[in-house]
This record gives sequence, structure tokens and C-alpha cells, in this order.
Amino acid sequence: MFDNFWGNSRVVRALERMIEQDRIPQTLLLAGQEGVGKATLARRFAARLLGRPDLIEKDDLNRPENQALLEEREKWPAERRAEEPLLFASHPDFITFPPDGPLRQISIQQMRMLRERAQYLPQKGSRRIFLVDQLDRANEQAANSLLKTLEEPPPYLILIITAQNAQDLLPTIRSRSVPFYLSPLSAEEMRRFVAERNLDHPELRAALAGGSPGIAVSLDLAGYERRRESMLALIQAAAGISRFDRWLEHSELVAARRDDKLEDYLRVLYLLLADLLALSLGRGQIRNTDVSEELETLARRVSLDWIRAAVARTDRLLALARRNIQKSLAFDYWLFERSA
Repeated sequence: MFDNFWGNSRVVRALERMIEQDRIPQTLLLAGQEGVGKATLARRFAARLLGRPDLIEKDDLNRPENQALLEEREKWPAERRAEEPLLFASHPDFITFPPDGPLRQISIQQMRMLRERAQYLPQKGSRRIFLVDQLDRANEQAANSLLKTLEEPPPYLILIITAQNAQDLLPTIRSRSVPFYLSPLSAEEMRRFVAERNLDHPELRAALAGGSPGIAVSLDLAGYERRRESMLALIQAAAGISRFDRWLEHSELVAARRDDKLEDYLRVLYLLLADLLALSLGRGQIRNTDVSEELETLARRVSLDWIRAAVARTDRLLALARRNIQKSLAFDYWLFERSA
């Protein structure tokens, strides 16, 4: 087993067998929800093949120095980011291409650099490994640029692609990849994980993470609770439980929080709607356990059709988030479209 990797033992065993038998496909696709361990598993796999895990782990996007770099690049003009495509390459034969910029997207400039770097022979061994993290955040141009490398990869190159939803990738990319789906960790696995990490508020973190250990570790509880308060006010206004002017107060706060991205709020909104669905159906555990009373009140007031329509509106907002729409406009759209 790969050291210090939690969950998905069947996927881990399959990758172990590939290494043992020296039958490794040139393109691997690791799919699964955010924080479930896709990039972590890719790094563990690469370390088994290339050695020097200490160097490979420096590419972890959650490391403070990498987070600081990503945040700094968000302030750069698009032209500068295009001139200096983002990659991490602490190990000479392992390169990570992560999402970049305020919208956290994979750019065509990054994929062109990948194609260029793919021509270089390994420096230390017989293989090079490239990780394209969150390829589902690439636009069509960038995806097509990567496809050119996938069609004729050099024999020493292994490409590992991660995505939350494999169906968001081009069919031609999926057809050239060997896919693995990483499922969420069980409740027991999450309890053991948060206990071993000695995290604060372990029960709440495990519940909100929904089977994703990466979310459990990185979750800013104070920020999450602040965003949740606003999203609850939005849902309550839409459901007719609270006055519209209460939402307007939150709308001004949301617009003023420049460090909070629209997608940060949408993640919270999805979780609240999922809890409403669970309560309405009487199935499953809710994740926002500390606001269960407010959610139970809402669940008694809304129908399944209302929840389904709210999820559809949130899906449309997620698509608009990739176009840098303002948060206040986005949630006004969410509220007013319900009555259109």
C-alpha cells in the first residue's frame, strides 16, 4: 500500500499491481469529488516509480508556500500569467500543472509547455511523470492542446489526469485514459482520519467533509460558517420564510468579502440543498448538523420540485462562475430566476 494514503484500497491495490507487473498505461485518469485524494495518490504513485518522495510532495498545492504562490498569481494580469505558465517541478522527472489564476483554470499556455517539456528525456531514470491536476477546469483549447500529447506520447512519459467528473472531459481524452474512480471515505474511515490528525472540531469536520479527507484538513470553519449564514439567508428568502430585506443585508456583506470567491459560496449552497433533500426524503445523514433546526424548518416548507429547481439554478451559477460573474449579480439571478 502507498504510505499514509487513506481510503480507496481497491484503487491502490490496482496501481500496486501495475507497478509490480511493470504494466503501466501511459495515461491514467483519477476521478472523484474534491479532496478525496486524487492528486495525493498521483504523487504517491509517482514516488514509487521515481523515488525521492520528499521532493515530489513539495508539489502539494495545500502546502502554505504553494497556496501563497497561487494567491499571488491571482493578482497578476492575464498577460503575465500567459508569459509565465504555472507548473511545479521540485523533482527533475515529475511536473505538476495545476489550475491557475482567479478562476483557477488550466490554460492553453500550460498545456503547450507540457507538450514542450514532454520531449525532454528523463534525467534520473527511465520515466517522466506529468500530473495535470483538475483537467476538468481546462477550456476546450487547452484540452485539445493536451490531446495532441496524448495521441503520440513519448514512450518514457506517464500522464496522470485528475478530474472531479470524468464526463466533463473530452470523450477523446477519456478514451485514451485508463480510468479509476476514487469514492468518498466511509464515516468510520473519516472518524479515524480526523482522530489521527488530531483536528479541532473533529465530528463537525468529518460531517462537512463528506468523505473527503483533504476537505476535513483544509476547511476554514469560521469562513465556512460565515458563508453558510449568508446562503441560509438566501434559501430562506427564496422559500418565503424570511423577508427579502434580510437577504439584502447578507448580499451587501457577500459583495464586500473580496477574498471569498463565488465558488466558495456555491459549495456551501450545494451542501445545504443536499441536506434539505436528505431531510425531505427522510434518508441519509445531513452534513450541517449544527444548524439542523433551521434546515428542518426549511425542509417542511419546500417541495422536492423546489429543491430540484434550486439545484438546477445553482448548476447554472457554477457555469457562470467560470466567467468571473460578480457574486451579488449571481445570487440576485438565483433569487429572481425562481419567479421568472
